[in-house]
Parts: sequence; structure tokens; C-alpha cells
Amino acid sequence: MERDQLADFLRRRRGAIRPAEVGIAEGPRRRTAGLRREEVAMLAGMSVDYVVRLEQGRSSQPSPQLLGALARALRLTDDERDHLFHLAGHQPPPGESVAGLARAGLVRMLDLLGDTPAMVVSDLGEVLAQNRMSLLLAGDHTGFSGDRRYLVYRWFTDPAVRAAGAPEEGEHQARQLVADLRAAVGRRSGDHAVARLVGRLRAASPDFDRLWSEHEVAARRADRKTLLNPRVGRLVMDCETLVTPDHGQLLLVLTPADAETRERLDLLRVLGVEEFTTGGSGTPER
Repeated sequence: MERDQLADFLRRRRGAIRPAEVGIAEGPRRRTAGLRREEVAMLAGMSVDYVVRLEQGRSSQPSPQLLGALARALRLTDDERDHLFHLAGHQPPPGESVAGLARAGLVRMLDLLGDTPAMVVSDLGEVLAQNRMSLLLAGDHTGFSGDRRYLVYRWFTDPAVRAAGAPEEGEHQARQLVADLRAAVGRRSGDHAVARLVGRLRAASPDFDRLWSEHEVAARRADRKTLLNPRVGRLVMDCETLVTPDHGQLLLVLTPADAETRERLDLLRVLGVEEFTTGGSGTPER
């Protein structure tokens, strides 16, 4: 691990990003053109103290998961991300389709979408990156490990996940998740890790096993779903999906389906801005 080089690289990348690029208002009293350390911490989902120690060359070796979060927060290109891994003493992920890191181009699209909730998702349903509005809308879905990384696994094994949606849509959402996973399994023919995931799901959930046995196949394209947000209530969202050429990653964009939802989404945005300006940015290291 090259601590001094890592610290210098992180400081320079932080200083090269304008706040507007990541959806943060610059404000009249801002003294620096780049991001503040607390802003990087918020975007990466780690403590401010850890970001400080990294930039001062005093940290322990960061894990690949933390490096991935920093790469997303600092909007690194693929080459810059690989350089970050090398400086931290890790081998870069071997391929983007299985790396667990969102593609740099898709992350830039998240920034461009601004106040429109959006996330980058793998073909197996692992959320790889979210913009700030998506975090406000649905919470952080990037910090899971093991099988819980996949929404389909959490859906069928954790009742709290289903409770975040409208009860009347539960069967439809379950069928869609299973059919989408079936399509991904077909594209990944011969991938034993995916086959084992399906086997664990069938053993853990009779409901999943029932739907899997029906052999429905349908890759996600567009849908409408109702979310129950604890701060602003019921939100009816239209979901559009853009797929990379190799179908390895997807950009999921959510827009309000009616005027009432649009108003509630505007309120959620205001609440989020107020929360950030009061200093609620430092979260524990993961």
C-alpha cells in the first residue's frame, strides 16, 4: 500500500470535482472549488474521520468495498479506479460485469439526472450506485454483502423489504423479480455461482420456489410501482430501464407517475437539502 501516493491522489481528485457535478449546491460562502471532505464522506457512505485519515496517509488499508465507494463518490474513470486499487495494495476487479462497481459512464449519467431518482443495477439485481435523490427515495441499497446484495434475495427472505411497497403489488413485483432473474440466468449459462444463488433461494423461500417452477422469463424494461416512503408517504413511480450492450449493468430511472407524487417528491428533495445543511453527513465506516 502506497499511503502517501494514495493520499495525494484522493486529495487531487476531491479538488477536481465541482459540487454541482454530484448534485450539491455550491453556496455563496464556499471557499474551495472542489468537494469538502464531509461531502466525500456522505457520497461514499463512510465517516469523515476515515476520509481525513486516508488523505493524511494515516489510515489502515481500505477494503475493496470502501475503494469502490470512493471510486463512485469521486466519479473516477475506469483507469483512475484501477489506479486507486493499485495504490491501496489491491488488484483491480477483473471485469466490470462481475466487479460490483458501476461503470464510470453510468455514474456520470446519475449525476446528469440531478433531481430524478436513478440507480445503477447489475443484471442480478445488485445496486451498484445511487444518486442522492434515489437515496432519499428508497434508502441506501449499496451496503449489503453475500446473497443480501441481490434485491430478489432480500425480497423473498426479508418481510421488511416487501413492506416498503404497496401490498396489492406484491405478487406482481415478485413475479417480475423472478422472471428477470430467470432471464439473467439464461444469459449467464454455465455460471455455477448464479446457479447456486438460485438453489439457495429455492431452499430459503417456498414462494420463490413456486414462482421459479413456473419458468416465466421477462427482462426488466419499464414498469410502474408504488413506494411507501416513511417521510412523505405513498409515491407512484414510473420505472424506465436502460441496458448496457452486454446486459451486465442497467440504469434504472424513476419518475413521478402523477401530480401528487411529483409534489411529494419535491417535498422529499427539500427535506433532504435541509438535512444535509444541518450537518448530518458522517456515517460509520463499512
